[in-house]
Amino acid sequence: MTYVIALPCVDVKDRACVDECPVDCIYEGNRMLYINPEECVDCGACEPVCPAEAIFYEDDVPPEFSAYTGINASFFDKLGTPGGAAKLGVIDSDHPVVAALPPQGE
Repeated sequence: MTYVIALPCVDVKDRACVDECPVDCIYEGNRMLYINPEECVDCGACEPVCPAEAIFYEDDVPPEFSAYTGINASFFDKLGTPGGAAKLGVIDSDHPVVAALPPQGE
């Protein structure tokens, strides 16, 4: 199991979760953050610090955000498992579903 970042993160990217993550598994795309399911150790440190309430345990993702479990995982299809987000910085892309969303919060 893993944690999942969902729609409330799009165009917010607060990054408090990144600072809290002990294994550096939260990667930054252009419009949202993504948790690498292969690197996440299920510690849960990210969830309570997210001011957008965008992070959910995989089994607890609300139905309206259920697609984000696959969106987080498939974001890493080409990227693989780099072993830490800090060394990559912002990744100049997003999952196609996220990239196609209208601006959020406006």
